[in-house]
Formats: sequence, C-alpha cells, structure tokens
Amino acid sequence: MTATDPQASLRVFPKKHDFFIGIDSDGCAFDTMEVKHKECFIPNFIKHMGLAAVSKYAREACEFVNLYSKDRGANRFPAYLKALDLLAQRPEVIRRQFSVPKLQGLRDWVTRESKLGNPTLKAEVARTQDPDLVLTLAWSEDVNHSVEETVRNVPPFPMVRESLQAIQSIADVMVVSATPGEALQREWQEHGLASFVGLIAGQELGSKKEHLALAAVGKYETDKILMIGDAPGDRKAAEANHVLFYPIDPGYEDESWQRFHDEALPKFLAGTYRGAYMDALIARFEDLLPATPTWLS
Repeated sequence: MTATDPQASLRVFPKKHDFFIGIDSDGCAFDTMEVKHKECFIPNFIKHMGLAAVSKYAREACEFVNLYSKDRGANRFPAYLKALDLLAQRPEVIRRQFSVPKLQGLRDWVTRESKLGNPTLKAEVARTQDPDLVLTLAWSEDVNHSVEETVRNVPPFPMVRESLQAIQSIADVMVVSATPGEALQREWQEHGLASFVGLIAGQELGSKKEHLALAAVGKYETDKILMIGDAPGDRKAAEANHVLFYPIDPGYEDESWQRFHDEALPKFLAGTYRGAYMDALIARFEDLLPATPTWLS
C-alpha cells in the first residue's frame, strides 16, 4: 500500500493457484459481531450522539441494522446512519419529541468517499472541520479503542481453521472485510490464522466489491473465485463481480462451516458449485435476515 495508491496491495495480489477464496472476518470467520456491536459500537454511539434519552430504542435500532437485518456486516458509517433513520421513525421516539441527530456532514461524506475508514475520515476532518465529521471521528476512534480493549480471546468458529488448512495448498486466500485493518491483523494473528491468507484487506483498502475486483477478477476464471460471508453485502460484492458466493448463515455458523468443509468446497473445486446448489444456499440465507424491523412492519 502506498500514499499514491492505497489499493496497490490489492492490484499486486499474487496468483499462486488457480482458485481464489475471499473470506469475511467478523461474524464469518470469528464470532465477534455481537460483542463488537453490543459492547463497543453501540455504547459509544449512544454517548457521542447524545441518545441517552432514547437509549433503549437506539440500541434496538443499532442491533437490528448491524446484526439482525439485511444490512448486517455493512460499513460502520452508512450502517449507523441507517440506525439513526430507523430511530427517527420509531413511534416512541416521535412521541417523546426527541430530535435525532441528522449528521448531514457525514451523509455527504459517505456519498462521495469509497474508502470509508478512519484515515480518510481524519483527512476530511482536517480539511473541512465539519462538526458532524468531528463528532463521528471521535465516536469511531473510541469504538476502535473499545474493540482493542474488549475483544480478546475470541476464537474462530469451529471448522474455520480446518477449512483454511484444506484450501491453503490449492487456493489463494484473502480476508475481505469492512473492519479496520489493524483490528483484522490483530485478530488473525492472535489465533494463528494470518499465515493462511495472502492479504488481509480492511476498510482502508475500499469496499468488499473493490477488494474482489482488484485482487481477483481478471486473474482467475470467474467460477474459480469464491466469496465466503455472513452478510448480504458479501453476496452483493460477489454478484457485482459475477463470482461465486458461499453463505455463513447467521445463527448457524458452526453448521455452515462444516458444510463448507465437507460439501461446498469439493463442489467448488470440481466446478459444480454454481447453479441449483448455490442458489438453494443463498435462498435459505436470505430468508434468515429481514429488511424491516418489527416496529415498522
């Protein structure tokens, strides 16, 4: 990665095998989604955004968007903006005449920036001194500090290590994540998994769609590129690049990784994964996550 081309490490990702597998981290390889959002993201969000008066409803909105909906796994900045939008529509919040922060400065930044991470946000704060961005950066930095302090000794899901061992000699593997790179490096190294992957790509290197496009598309045959993820955004990144997707079903992660190791991986290597088999897995996966919270449906 260079100052002139922060995505250089993606562009020069070395092809050593005929197959490529991208793997999401939080909630996919590691059981860290719940602890990060419930113990790190949300308490800091309530504090920085001044949501104490509606904290119960703010927590529910944040948990729905980031854990239990089709937005699960999205980048923190657009995801928590959506949580604010849901909070503003909550009947109990409206009755309390509570003014939910709009954060228009953040909304504008999210629409024009593709590398949604603290480094680009910090540069934008330095350039504009926009108060919404100053507030958001303080929240985001506190989140990272809380994650570093709190999220320790959380091992990968069962069969993740065994799956990585099974593919290391036949496929090039990359972490494809919206999590900050520093946290990814720490977690994958802590559990001895970093040696199984050729690159750990976090939010600083762009979107998951960009990760796949720059590192894999054009280097490997389309049906020899597989994205493994636990969120609809992972599926969309794969579909946007016309490559394969394997879902880790939220709530059924252990079974999903066992199925990948025993069933899906052999089909992928044999060239028989795309089609009815993949479609059935995706349909089941999509049914697990709603688009609308119960208080609006």
